[in-house]
Amino acid sequence: MGALVWLLQWPIRAVILLIVAWLPLGVEVENFGIGLLAAVVIGLLGSLLIYPLKALFALPWLITSLGGLVTPISWIFNWLITVILFGLAAWLIPGFRLRNGLVSAILGAVVYAILSTLVLRVLGLDVDFTRASALVSGLPIA
Repeated sequence: MGALVWLLQWPIRAVILLIVAWLPLGVEVENFGIGLLAAVVIGLLGSLLIYPLKALFALPWLITSLGGLVTPISWIFNWLITVILFGLAAWLIPGFRLRNGLVSAILGAVVYAILSTLVLRVLGLDVDFTRASALVSGLPIA
């Protein structure tokens, strides 16, 4: 069931990316194919870079959030990572552009993350990181 959920998420995330591009945020996606590619690249970058980025931001996060006691600070660091992944994907994929640079990356990543979470949760297709890790590693899911 896990692989099917991931396959179903992919085109949904691409459509969400096209919705983000339709909004006046400065995010440009040429077509649905580019949206599909961008959704995959954002997901792959997230899988590959999440631990290095969290390690990079560990000390500032620890200090500013008082070790995780201040939840809004933790959300800000998670969104910062999402902005970095969004910007990297735009840099790597021709046809996926951020017209206003960092501002477009911030607005686009935040709207993309919120819409993705809401839509996937409503459709029952959300997979949290722990379940996703278990699926990828082949461990049993509790």
